[in-house]
Amino acid sequence: MTDHLLFSARLSRLAAVLLCAPLVWGGVATAQALRPSTQLNSMRSVAPSGPQTADYIVVLVNSEPVTNNEVRQRMLRVEQQLSQQGAPMPQRSELVRQVLEQLVGERAQLQHATELGLRVDEATLLQAEQSIAEQNQLSLEEFRRRMAAQGMDINRLRSDLRNQILLQRVREREAESRVSVTEADIDAFILEKQANIDPSQQGLNLAHVLVLVPEGATEESVRELQARAQAVADRARSGYDFAALARDYSDAPERTNGGVFGMRPADRLPALFVEAVQPVPAGGIVGPFRSPAGFHVLKVLEKSQAGLPDVVVTQTRARHILLRTSPQLSQEAAVARLNQFREQVTGGQASFPALAREHSQDGSARQGGDLGWASPGQFVPEFEEAMNALRPGEISQPLVSRFGVHLIRVDERRDNTLSPREQREVVRGLVREQKAGDALQSWAQDVRSRAFVEYREAPQP
Repeated sequence: MTDHLLFSARLSRLAAVLLCAPLVWGGVATAQALRPSTQLNSMRSVAPSGPQTADYIVVLVNSEPVTNNEVRQRMLRVEQQLSQQGAPMPQRSELVRQVLEQLVGERAQLQHATELGLRVDEATLLQAEQSIAEQNQLSLEEFRRRMAAQGMDINRLRSDLRNQILLQRVREREAESRVSVTEADIDAFILEKQANIDPSQQGLNLAHVLVLVPEGATEESVRELQARAQAVADRARSGYDFAALARDYSDAPERTNGGVFGMRPADRLPALFVEAVQPVPAGGIVGPFRSPAGFHVLKVLEKSQAGLPDVVVTQTRARHILLRTSPQLSQEAAVARLNQFREQVTGGQASFPALAREHSQDGSARQGGDLGWASPGQFVPEFEEAMNALRPGEISQPLVSRFGVHLIRVDERRDNTLSPREQREVVRGLVREQKAGDALQSWAQDVRSRAFVEYREAPQP
């Protein structure tokens, strides 16, 4: 589950776009305008005001109808959200066409999800309702009363939520099967970012051997000194200890430190050095090359990863117990069992790691539920949100996710400087998300192209 939890964390940000492709006018994507709002004022606008015309079918998608009222409701939502965002309002005829096509694509994707046997159970739907209520600082009962008072059909709202969750799940499933990230992909991403970064902002840790050329040295002496520098470079490239070479052969002051400068911004190093090592990876040898002082041989010990994300992040170390729901274990029973575990831990009758080892249905059970140090964005949003709300030592209430029901305990937090390897893992996630966006768009177009679509009457929004 843990690996899938990490992948889904990135996919959920993409799959949260509930329609198959963003609307674009004048180069500005307005997918956000097509997301169902969780704010009460926006919800109010979905319920059409004034007299309604008789409903009718505007299009059939594999014999399933999309009605004129569905188009009207989506139009009202989009128009209000565009207005709230201050975005330019497109021509109404173009907006109608785009919204209708979005509904067609959405309906085809939902049908595909049904064919795959995907479903949304009542417990997941209830949690989605509760989440919206909490965002509006209301209890679930107050939220439902407010919606009813504003003319919103609660059953229609629940149906919309169910469809949104189902769309997210089918998109995650399809994208996961289509996306892979290679080391070459990561390298290409970093190179692309580095091309737009000022090299002077990069940090470099170099080791240096200087073969000094005295002022007024004869040509023969210069050739001998160059040969000496070349021998140092050859031995370094053959794997000889560079620090020993610096101590034995270098005429530079840092020879006593094995020739090491230490990590410095590139703009605090000689421009000649920075230019020479720019195309060379960590571990590479450069030289010999000439300066007014003599011949230089450099080893690149470390490069700060220009083009990678910020290197300091707040990480959380947490444990969890996962119970998967099944015909033998309902969600309500799983919640009740985890509440018992929580009482046992807080009452000092059991330890969290011991309960995790015995009962958790996740791969982390062997480690007492320990998920290790996690950086932001590693877990699915519902899990990470609950984890981030806890202080070290606190235990969550049972949390329902797409994987089952969790009990979470935060053990520690720290601000951590990511190693180059960890930074590459962050980049892996960014590349995966980018590829997933392309995969989702390609999949949506494929599903739409295979659907039988019969247009009936023009919508009258």
